[in-house]
Amino acid sequence: MKPLDQASIIPLYYQVKQRLEERIKSGEWNPGDKIDSENQLMEKLNVSRNTVKKAIEEMVQEDILYRIQGKGTFVAHAKLEQSLGGFYSFSQVLRDKGFKPSDIVLEVEEVSPSSAVRKGLQLDHEEKVIKMKRIRCADGEPIILESSYMPKSIVRNKDDLFDVATSSLYELLANRYGVSVIRAKEAFEPVLIREEESVHLKTEVGKPALLLERTAFDTNNRPVEFCISIVRGDRCRFYTDLV
Repeated sequence: MKPLDQASIIPLYYQVKQRLEERIKSGEWNPGDKIDSENQLMEKLNVSRNTVKKAIEEMVQEDILYRIQGKGTFVAHAKLEQSLGGFYSFSQVLRDKGFKPSDIVLEVEEVSPSSAVRKGLQLDHEEKVIKMKRIRCADGEPIILESSYMPKSIVRNKDDLFDVATSSLYELLANRYGVSVIRAKEAFEPVLIREEESVHLKTEVGKPALLLERTAFDTNNRPVEFCISIVRGDRCRFYTDLV
């Protein structure tokens, strides 16, 4: 590893960070790899523990690295990026980026909708919905914990929804019920991962996440799905182009 410039105006901790980033970019350390320990970096770069610690902490905050207590510090996977410039399917986004999408269906049940769900789906008070709770994965890694609500009048056989483990929900709605989703309205807000969510998403309590609410519409401009998702902030990033 190239030695640090002790006489430079660039802070030593930032130089340490640059050296670590160079080893990641060069492919010496790949996503999931364990990096050198603090003691090893102190010895190789001839700096104090505080200097090394500050560089690593900044890279953890930027989701370049992550820590596992008692095991060490590892290279984080690159975030999945998605533009908000148009309608998208998460399954198709993953396929386009070279990942294999898969879902783990936790539950499918008929329920009475909350006021938020009823409003989103424009339902009468007596109408029921089918709720599907699932974990959405990329190459087997849990990324999103999602609860989808659909009018019972559309999903006539709730057991059909277990098939989303191998097929996207929108493909299933189109192929079995003739419902084609063509647009959606979404809202985001930052949240922190709670205990139950951490178990399903295999991440730590208190880690940053996005709460995403989506209302999907069919070709008749009818709301056919109201979805509430917890999206891991360390694995996903959404952006938009301003012109």
